[in-house]
Amino acid sequence: MLLYVILFISGGAVLALELLASRILTPYFGVSLYIWTGILSITLVALALGYWAGGRFASGRGASVGRLAQRFALMPAVAAFAIVASCLVYPHLFPRLAATDLVLGAFAACLVLLFVPLVAASAMNPLLIAIVLARANGRTGDAGAGRVFFVSTIGSVAGVLVTAFGLIPYLSNFTAALSVALALALLSLAAVAHPPTPLAARGRVGVAAAGAMLAAVLMLWLADAYLGRMWPASYGGRIWQVEARLGSLFGTVKILRSAPDAEGRFARLYFQDGLVQNTVASDGRSLSLYTYALEALAYAYRPKPASALVLGLGAGIVPMRLAGRGVAVEAVEIDPASLVAATRFFGFDASRVRVHLEDARTQLKRCTRRHDVVIVDLFHGDGTPDYLITRDFFSDLKRCLGPGGVAVFNTFADLEHPAAYAHLLATLLTELPYIALYRPERPGQAHINSFIVAGVAALPEPQPVKLDYVPPQHAETLDDMMTRPLTLNRGLLEDGEIVTDARNRAVHDVAESQLIYRRAVVESLPPAFLVN
Repeated sequence: MLLYVILFISGGAVLALELLASRILTPYFGVSLYIWTGILSITLVALALGYWAGGRFASGRGASVGRLAQRFALMPAVAAFAIVASCLVYPHLFPRLAATDLVLGAFAACLVLLFVPLVAASAMNPLLIAIVLARANGRTGDAGAGRVFFVSTIGSVAGVLVTAFGLIPYLSNFTAALSVALALALLSLAAVAHPPTPLAARGRVGVAAAGAMLAAVLMLWLADAYLGRMWPASYGGRIWQVEARLGSLFGTVKILRSAPDAEGRFARLYFQDGLVQNTVASDGRSLSLYTYALEALAYAYRPKPASALVLGLGAGIVPMRLAGRGVAVEAVEIDPASLVAATRFFGFDASRVRVHLEDARTQLKRCTRRHDVVIVDLFHGDGTPDYLITRDFFSDLKRCLGPGGVAVFNTFADLEHPAAYAHLLATLLTELPYIALYRPERPGQAHINSFIVAGVAALPEPQPVKLDYVPPQHAETLDDMMTRPLTLNRGLLEDGEIVTDARNRAVHDVAESQLIYRRAVVESLPPAFLVN
């Protein structure tokens, strides 16, 4: 029975490690097709080699029951050692891999995190089959393979559930990976302490298991100190420390706080998925241009909005500014950690803004109120999720606009690779055919915020807007941008494909643009920011 318990838990560890790998890799390599291609391909190769190696171990010379049990019991300890080693190196290695090549780097990172543990864990399946066969003197129809793979697979399902709902919301990814290593080491210790079958070289296996357990426990104990050596970190002319970490199913949220200046003023960063989502001064003023641009454009096209719907809460700056002017505001946010962060650190007041904690697409489908303004500020990783930039999504959004209502979008444009943005514009035009496009003047920058105002009917002439609380470093840029909307010409729409839920031919253009952006992010941020 113990052998199957060990196999069950090790099967869970395999899937737990895969799930954690996707979250560990995201800040370095982005949320992209290439990460999951790397994870799945490396996983399958490792499993194949593990099954083959386990079969060779089981059929080698001297493959007695005791020798088979020894090898079976040793595999979790080997996997645990490999996980601990990868946790030691990845905070320092992965930034270099990402800066070298995001695609190849993602594959290399998957090798570091997954290869050895998965080979070791998968080798246990044929070893257990061989043990069952030896115990039965060869008298079993399928050599026990059906039960072995059933137990391992059900364990994998349990591993996904435990990781998603037990580890990720409460532990950092670094600590969670070490917890998986500790669990594997304890499996080897259990096999040594209560061997279900005679165990060859029991003492050696015990030493290896104890060593793996000690390494995992030591790293868990010293995790904060080990990662803490990377702090404080310098970025944007300020020195930063971690003020808080919030567990989330959508990427760890970090609140970073800068060292105070001579007058005691500081700034906070809202940091998630390897990206700075917002920067806010200690007096509550946003230091990010896009928050003022969204607000100014909303008022320019609807000077006196009665109601507004904000898709994407973030630090809560935009909905609070609107509410401060008497607008009835609803906000939609899929990540509960964002609401916690906005409330605890950025002055968001949920009593003044009605917050819906759900997916934006779901909320739009059952939109019961038509709004004067809908602000779309939806990002995950390096861009907006695919299903939130389709014609179907824009059709749902259109139904939530009242007469004369406008939608104001915060998007990213890659000026050197315009195809990805052309797809967005072409798709948006199918449902909201009247568009005004605004971009700040950023000489030398290829990847910039690009703001869109869109409506069902012809847009009115924009009214002058003066926000007297815009920080000096953004005031001139904002004023200049507001006076110079871009004309939608053939160049901006060239090669644009209409994206629907059922058909997306733009995926590779979007992925390429996001890779370029992620590379620039990784090169500009200190490694400490990216460890999650």
